[in-house]
Amino acid sequence: MTSSPVSSAPDQPPRPRGGLLRSSAVTGSMTMVSRVLGLARDVVLARMFGPGDGTDAFFLAFKIPNFLRRLFAEGAFNQAFVPVLSEYRRQRTHAEVKTLVDSVAGSLGAVLLGLTVLVVLAAPLIAIPLAWGFRDNADKFDLFVDMFRITFPYLLLISLTAFASAILNSYDKFAIPALTPALLNIAMIGAAVLLSPYMGRPEVALAVGVLIAGVAQLVFQMPALARLRLLPIPALNPQHEGVRRVMTLMIPALFGVSVSQINLLLDTFIASLLVSGSVSWLYFSDRLVELPLGIFGIAIATVVLPSLSRKHADKSLTEFAAMLDWAFRMVLLIAIPASLALILLAQPLIITLFQGQNFSVDDVIKVTSSLQAYTLGLVAFMSIKVFAPGYYSRQDTRTPVRIGILAMVANMVMNILLVFVLDFAHTGLALATSLAAILNATLLLLGLIRQKVFQFQAGWSVFLLRMLLANVLMSVFLWQVAGDWRAWLDWPLWTRIGWMTVLTFGGLAIYTLSLYASGVRLRHFQGQS
Repeated sequence: MTSSPVSSAPDQPPRPRGGLLRSSAVTGSMTMVSRVLGLARDVVLARMFGPGDGTDAFFLAFKIPNFLRRLFAEGAFNQAFVPVLSEYRRQRTHAEVKTLVDSVAGSLGAVLLGLTVLVVLAAPLIAIPLAWGFRDNADKFDLFVDMFRITFPYLLLISLTAFASAILNSYDKFAIPALTPALLNIAMIGAAVLLSPYMGRPEVALAVGVLIAGVAQLVFQMPALARLRLLPIPALNPQHEGVRRVMTLMIPALFGVSVSQINLLLDTFIASLLVSGSVSWLYFSDRLVELPLGIFGIAIATVVLPSLSRKHADKSLTEFAAMLDWAFRMVLLIAIPASLALILLAQPLIITLFQGQNFSVDDVIKVTSSLQAYTLGLVAFMSIKVFAPGYYSRQDTRTPVRIGILAMVANMVMNILLVFVLDFAHTGLALATSLAAILNATLLLLGLIRQKVFQFQAGWSVFLLRMLLANVLMSVFLWQVAGDWRAWLDWPLWTRIGWMTVLTFGGLAIYTLSLYASGVRLRHFQGQS
């Protein structure tokens, strides 16, 4: 491994220049508000509706615009737009930056508006391949079509919201974009509680809540953009130099980002072919894995991409490598204990949050198996969000595409093997996703090392030993205190909440104190941008 003068001490992580830890903390804290509300939303959905035909139809209908959103918005578009915007900000006037923003807004909005109108009109035909597993149940299929028409316009609204967030993040305004997703959770909770009693099918209220949230999220971003004097006035200007560069970068990035999203969509499609409830079981387990991934992984990645783009524009290669190293250490610091906690506490956590009249013990067992399978890939999921920006920030979108396609093919093969040959059912889908993510992350890291973009800084051996000790001590505590999960089924809700609180904060305290006792200090991770 290669040492670097960037390190502040021989056995400590490097400290790249700027306020990365502070920026990540701001983003993470705001995102935590949204994710906690998201957890509250999922508790409401599980307890009010539970797994079944209605929730299966909604989760699939909502999955489609979410899938496309991550292609057109936070995914390929963001990874293509942010480096170009960062370069404009460094090298051009504010008027030129504003022209770029207006031109990109016009092009993106026009494409998405046309797509939205087309899909809403043709929804019954498009639904046939998407909800193939629902065809034998006419009511379920018709419900899916109705929900699909209501939720799909969310794609246009949330993509423009993500465009606004990319601008704000590039100007180091992280709080508003990180808080914006909370509005989706508030809208869905409100719709479930207030609208569902008045609907012929209560689950339709959830689709209406999604549409309301799309409008609220876009409006919420506008004052912050106005303060930067970058509130877009959409202009159809496809020949603008910046628009053409964004499109050039976006096309290969589209394939790269679409890999993981296509995998998730295929998982949902295959789950729709399995027994009723499979889509919902995967949804609830995925949402629990998304909690640490969303709060910490995305927070780090959101801060790292603009910072890496600036380092590349400034040709600060040493600091570029040190920043990637810092981000990877932060991922391991968070993802490893989160993974162990989710695996060890899966049943108690699911019982505490979801189990009730509409969420049976069998549902607990089904969600537990897929949650533990997804959790095996948590470190990889978070690492991809750090390693991929190492390519995109240098405007290299082709390498992640090739790696992603290989991972997608592997995922498809493993889906067939685990679900249909080995009969792992919905758990096989989750396991295949995790294994494909591990392959993806490994190849991305090896590529960065081969290109000499990522270099292990000094202190990794000591860092890993400290991590090992802290995680072992935390795991022993969780295993001993949690006890037999079946006992949790007989406890009243507040008893479950009390013990889960003890486990959560007790495990966190043991992990943190173990790191502190072994010599780790907050200043060792005080990354600078």
